[in-house]
Amino acid sequence: MNEFRRGLKKGMPICLGYIPVSFTFGILAVKLGFSSFVATIMAISNMASAGQLNGITRIVEGATFASLAITTLVVNLRYMLMSFSLTQKIEPNMPWYKRCLIACGICDEMFVLASMEDKDVSFEFYLGLMTMPIAGWTLGTLLGAVASSLFTPMLQGCMGMALYCMFIAIIVPEARKSRKVAAVSALAIVLSCIFTYVPDVNILSKGGWGMIIAAISAAAMGATIKEVKRRRKIARATIDSAGRDKGKYTHTISHL
Repeated sequence: MNEFRRGLKKGMPICLGYIPVSFTFGILAVKLGFSSFVATIMAISNMASAGQLNGITRIVEGATFASLAITTLVVNLRYMLMSFSLTQKIEPNMPWYKRCLIACGICDEMFVLASMEDKDVSFEFYLGLMTMPIAGWTLGTLLGAVASSLFTPMLQGCMGMALYCMFIAIIVPEARKSRKVAAVSALAIVLSCIFTYVPDVNILSKGGWGMIIAAISAAAMGATIKEVKRRRKIARATIDSAGRDKGKYTHTISHL
């Protein structure tokens, strides 16, 4: 019980931060034609801002189930990597059904807090950690969906832009720090524009496949650049090491 309470306290700041973001999602979902009930169920069962935004956008566009599944997988792929990492942090003897339960509550912020723990993460601690953020995300979505009926159409449109602004605020600082991130983001934007506006090619955007191709292509380019630079660095280190060894060998021979 003490571990559960400690998790609740750790998760409270995340809960408070989630409410305004999910509030905006609730407004956007209702604006796109979803009921308050559906928006709330989507929030409590997904709790993935980018995944949920992608989902409601693809549904409204009439995307196929395959397209919806693939785009959601690509957008939320980082959660699988976080899950792999957390397997090294949670208690080794934790039963599989408890692992499955806490897997439903993995997100960026909770992953960071769990990873910073000095000891193995217990099931009770993570259960408490995920309870408050899920409650905050669901409550914010419900409040936004219900409050949307009180706003004028113009104000709803303005609030709907807030979620997109949030993603821009996430990308821009990272792009300013890293040229690779900036290049990958720029390529994704260019490809997305091509698949949206270029005649005969924009047919891909109707089923959501344009976004899939743009995201995977940009990510593949970034991974390729990183791998090429890594191999070049290893090659230079190998050449430098061989040169030093050769120099030592020549020096030894000269003394003989």
